[in-house]
Amino acid sequence: MSFGLSKMLTFIQSFRDCERGTASLEFVLVFPVFFAFFLMTFESGMVSLRHVMLERGVDVTVREVRIGALPSPTRAELRDRICQVAQIIPNCDTQLQLEMMIRNPRNFATIPANVPCIDRSVSTQPVVEFTNGTHNELVVLRACLRLDPFLPTTGLGKAIVDSGDAASGGSYALVSTAAFVIEPEGTSGDDGSGSSPADGGGD
Repeated sequence: MSFGLSKMLTFIQSFRDCERGTASLEFVLVFPVFFAFFLMTFESGMVSLRHVMLERGVDVTVREVRIGALPSPTRAELRDRICQVAQIIPNCDTQLQLEMMIRNPRNFATIPANVPCIDRSVSTQPVVEFTNGTHNELVVLRACLRLDPFLPTTGLGKAIVDSGDAASGGSYALVSTAAFVIEPEGTSGDDGSGSSPADGGGD
């Protein structure tokens, strides 16, 4: 056996038996996987949190419309109120689209499955139905919110983006739907006196 070959075999055996850097190697192999799971969990948590806040904003606003605190609101007024309640949603005033429809419960017309959202591919948004209801009318309100993921090119952020839709502009959509009946005047339970039968009438 030549001297060079013997030296090479010795180096290989030494390299095989060496345990230096074992912990670093395990870290390099395992850390990216766990970090990817962490990022996906964070993205999922933000999506859920924003959806909950959108639902709350719609719920609070619908209640105010139903009891007459917001009589015959415009689209802008409803949008501003929803965004005011759902404070953590970024760019809410420009990325929230509202659709309001009147339906007759005795002759119910099917609600379109396609929810209108903000179209980021155009400067002027298409016309979306927005009809205010009157007392005792069934009203359906749908809110569509476009949001940008925190990590749009990796993991969950990449999976939830509507990549094949030019209207999305690299965003995903959250939808909230509410149906309500506007109460007749004088049925909200508040006559301005500040007392109720449960108070004993001030006795």
